[in-house]
Amino acid sequence: MFTGIITDIGIVRSVETRGDTRFVIGCTYDPAKIATGASIACSGCCLTVTDKGRDGDGNWFAVDASAETLSLTTAGDWQTGTRLNLERALKIGDELGGHIVTGHVDGLARVASTAPEGDSLRLLFETTDALARFVATKGSVTLDGVSLTVNHVAGGQFGVNIIPHTQAETTLGALTSGDAVNLEIDVLARYVARLEEARSAGQETPEHA
Repeated sequence: MFTGIITDIGIVRSVETRGDTRFVIGCTYDPAKIATGASIACSGCCLTVTDKGRDGDGNWFAVDASAETLSLTTAGDWQTGTRLNLERALKIGDELGGHIVTGHVDGLARVASTAPEGDSLRLLFETTDALARFVATKGSVTLDGVSLTVNHVAGGQFGVNIIPHTQAETTLGALTSGDAVNLEIDVLARYVARLEEARSAGQETPEHA
């Protein structure tokens, strides 16, 4: 479980295909404080730490990505030098500064346009109709692991504003038209939609005790 608040920007140091694909990611996290088997969200993808260490180039951890992960997320395009938004798993007692994020990517969104708006950057994204129906004005959405508030929705497009802090502390400030990002819809929107589908189909829904 995550919050969508990025705590580091990692750099892909190496990519090795051996059944699954192994990524070694440079970071500032202290490897002594990362448990093997721990979950780290890498640009929104919840991946399991399989190795970690420190060498002459700095701290690093390794993860394995399955063929399904590579096909459904931007991980299939990661290469040496790719910058990734990183977030370690939420601990009990941590501040929930964003919203509840699972790290299970639902699909991709692509940048339709970018434009400055005051000191912020206005980004317009487009996604499939199947995912767009879960995106609501003033609701939450996760893009490349970053918790954001939706400011505008029109059909399969939605807009967000990236404030200067977010531009500096994540990879979103470098996005250009056509770039793909990992999209995770708000888990609450998912269950509300499922409940409405059940009601529309005439299925019984649980009553409060």
